[in-house]
Amino acid sequence: MTASRQTPTGTLSVVGTGPGALDLMAPRARRALENAEVVVGYRTYLDLVRDCLNPASEVLSSAMMQEIDRCRTALEMAEAGRRVALVCGGDPGIYAMAGLVFELARATGATAAIEVIPGIAALNACAAVLGAPLMHDFAAISLSDLMTPWPLIERRIAAAAGADFVVVIYNPKSKKRVDQIVRCREILLEHRTPDTPVGLVSGASREHETVRLTTLGGMLDEEIGMQTTVIVGNSQTFAWQGRMVTPRGYSGKYGLDNA
Repeated sequence: MTASRQTPTGTLSVVGTGPGALDLMAPRARRALENAEVVVGYRTYLDLVRDCLNPASEVLSSAMMQEIDRCRTALEMAEAGRRVALVCGGDPGIYAMAGLVFELARATGATAAIEVIPGIAALNACAAVLGAPLMHDFAAISLSDLMTPWPLIERRIAAAAGADFVVVIYNPKSKKRVDQIVRCREILLEHRTPDTPVGLVSGASREHETVRLTTLGGMLDEEIGMQTTVIVGNSQTFAWQGRMVTPRGYSGKYGLDNA
């Protein structure tokens, strides 16, 4: 009797490496990188975690804008029976690769086990160096219209601003996209005063980290690039000793004046 042949299936770990500092990477993420036979990722993110990789691992790097190729390669290798780690900066489920991996797996009928390992997202790291701007309800909005129509992005900005959410802005500007952040500010100013605190953070936790605290009225006078995360306060957010703080509501509920 001939034994039935089974298709080899491996594992794909979609690994969030956090904002960049190695001591902010989760232990589970480190283990996944150390145990992987194949590590796939954007070369800039791979360079940040090079010391965490097993020297015996096969490392496959690629440039920006090759997300589909990276995910497809990682999934195919896992389907072939290998232990694969797909590296994502920040958290893999926030503007990263986890969703695309599952979309491809569904489209191709992949059977490899897929594990998503969370990481500290950019908004967490940026909020920490600013102080406590996300203590109340907030919305994260990407200004990149590469895959999302700009009219839809505008509606989301207006909705978040009108509901008094703190607004976290990803991908605010690039060499080709310079008008979106201007329009975004215009919409926010329809609902917020010009003195609303705004935090601008680039490279949180990395050697080139920059942190600037400004206002909604003056934010466009500051340097803003693709890697900048912009956090716009709500109507209660205040600046104090160089920090940005959004009250949770404790003072109104319990009173803190005599604390």
